[in-house]
Amino acid sequence: QVQLVESGGGLVQAGGSLRLSCAASGSAFSINATGWYRQAPGKQREWVATITRGGRTNYADSVKGRFGISRDNAKSTVYLQMNSLKPEDTAVYYCNQNRLGDLRDYWGQGTQVTDSS
Repeated sequence: QVQLVESGGGLVQAGGSLRLSCAASGSAFSINATGWYRQAPGKQREWVATITRGGRTNYADSVKGRFGISRDNAKSTVYLQMNSLKPEDTAVYYCNQNRLGDLRDYWGQGTQVTDSS
């Protein structure tokens, strides 16, 4: 059973930065892709960014140029660097991961990012 634990959320003023972390249990060897999603109050969960097994990254248009997804395989951790934050970035951010040979999708418990402006 894979467990994902997000951290790094908090209060931040518009224009500020935060780095979120998603730590996965077990080895990074079988990780296929890891994505970040977010859900604002009263809205549906939306995709933010993905990093594939081969290191390719993709971003939603709303965060392109401001957010960066990266990983540290030795730590089985994926990061989301968020810069130039806007009030509309306020949401609970979730990590999602799928693994080779496993049909399940794994989710973390979420970490809150809130605009304090």
